[in-house]
Amino acid sequence: PTLRNFEPRIGLSWDPLGTAKGTISAGFGIFDVLPLPYLVQFNEVNSAPFARQGNATTLPTGSFPDTAFSSISASPSTFRQAYFEPNPPRSYVMQWNLNLQREVAKWWGITAAYVGARGIHQPFRVEDADIVLPTATPDGYVWPSGGTGQRLNMNAGRITAGFWRSDSYFHALETKVQAKIGRAEIEASYTWGKTIDTSSASLVGDEYTNSISSPLFFSPRLNRGLADFNVAHNLAVNYNLEFPRRWWTTFATRVLCGWRLGGVLEASTGVPFTPVIGGDALGLKSTDPTVDVPDVLHIPGCGSLVNSGNPNNYIKKQCFAFPVPSTRLGDLGRNTLVGPGLLNFDFSLIKNTYIKKLSDAFKFQFRAEFFNVLNHSNFAPPLGNKILFDPTGHRIANAGLMTTPPNQARHTQPREKGRGW
Repeated sequence: PTLRNFEPRIGLSWDPLGTAKGTISAGFGIFDVLPLPYLVQFNEVNSAPFARQGNATTLPTGSFPDTAFSSISASPSTFRQAYFEPNPPRSYVMQWNLNLQREVAKWWGITAAYVGARGIHQPFRVEDADIVLPTATPDGYVWPSGGTGQRLNMNAGRITAGFWRSDSYFHALETKVQAKIGRAEIEASYTWGKTIDTSSASLVGDEYTNSISSPLFFSPRLNRGLADFNVAHNLAVNYNLEFPRRWWTTFATRVLCGWRLGGVLEASTGVPFTPVIGGDALGLKSTDPTVDVPDVLHIPGCGSLVNSGNPNNYIKKQCFAFPVPSTRLGDLGRNTLVGPGLLNFDFSLIKNTYIKKLSDAFKFQFRAEFFNVLNHSNFAPPLGNKILFDPTGHRIANAGLMTTPPNQARHTQPREKGRGW
């Protein structure tokens, strides 16, 4: 029910000097996040009885693929089901900001803002909630040993689940500088922000490639960490420079004037990710046991858990240990590690030539674009090699290896075109 929700919104703007060259503005509002049908439909139509999907981990020898489906469909208890919290609480977001704008001179101005947000009762998606539950101990959550635990619902297979148990926090400093000097324009924006949540998904558990697809739903606080899309620092600079015609004579103008330089510089820190333990060492008996994490060793050299600039061994594997016993959940938090950053610079060179003999409005343009001028390699986090240990505690040799190809190498794109109207 969303018929009596209170959604106040208030804003103010103040010119303290009365010169129309500087303002202070602020705002606050509450906004409802309605439970739209798409949150339910995708998982509902892929569940029994609409679809017969099942899984089995102990197929008889030689049964795949000829008799695999018959082995599964023989027992409806293996079919995929869907669960949704039947009476979800009100889901809403509070947003606020404080902005300072100042025209320092006629040719340049600055903007600085603090922006915040708080999400309550956000969607919390799990790709398989039919798991064995643990016992809370002083050392953490521990599952039954020897695989003796029992799943929550033995009359179903995989159960995709949707709850409204997530929350989020966002705080950021946003700044911008704009300047225009003659025929030159430049704009620079910088954001320093942080987003913390317990789930970054709404439709499926792993909407992002760095997501944990089946977070532990019985204790959402276990999943509290940096959001999957969190980027702490982000800088964007763009400029445009046109050379004035008065610099040259009439003859030289046709050759030398009409040139325009432009460029875009992007620099940002990376997105977070979570190293895991492969297999099902905990004994979850889940179709998606990707939540087990190692312990973090607090030893010299492990203040940072990554080797920045090392694509062959990005994760400091010596800083992690296999939990003892193996059925205890490790103490590494979600999205504790941060992947490599991004650096890219694109440059363009444009020449406009107007041919008056043909038409006053006919223009011939030469354009050359240079992408990734610095030829800098931007790697993605080692998500394909984030498994540090196998279920028995043996280290994985290629853990931390970045196999995702870097961004496109430096290249040039020349273009010529004519236009008349």
